[in-house]
Amino acid sequence: MTTTLHPLMGVRLPVPVAATQGMLALALLPRSEPPIPEGEAHTGATVVAIDRRQRAVVEEWTRRFAQAAVEIVGGDRPVSQLLRWTLPDVYDDLRRRALLVARAGGHQPGLARVQPVRPRVLSVHTCFVRPDAVEAAVHVRYGARSRALAARFERIEQRWICAALDFS
Repeated sequence: MTTTLHPLMGVRLPVPVAATQGMLALALLPRSEPPIPEGEAHTGATVVAIDRRQRAVVEEWTRRFAQAAVEIVGGDRPVSQLLRWTLPDVYDDLRRRALLVARAGGHQPGLARVQPVRPRVLSVHTCFVRPDAVEAAVHVRYGARSRALAARFERIEQRWICAALDFS
């Protein structure tokens, strides 16, 4: 407990410490449950139940898609490589971003230019919102800088299609 001065009496009155404090409302009470053992940590979120094998396949596919997308924007790949796996709006946005980066760097987009630093996908976290829709958060490292991608994929005609892609 901390104490404060009462303004009228000049006497310190006890003030109880709250269980949470500060702007983030951090809990100051001890954990009542043991931590999750290593190896049992939950790798992804689910709104709907998804088979582990299917989740692993979709996460790997998402990783490859994200790697291709950041290489397109960086000018290392032609945007046409993702035509079959994107909706028209996403494809147009990728093409626009690749052109803007190419103009700023004075090169042609998609010509596999030699760069000292290339983007690398470090992690992918997925959440199945429906059996045929998954949202992903992707951590990309570009040299010393980190970037994030958010994506939504929907299963259309037996293949995963990128319905939304946001670079931040």
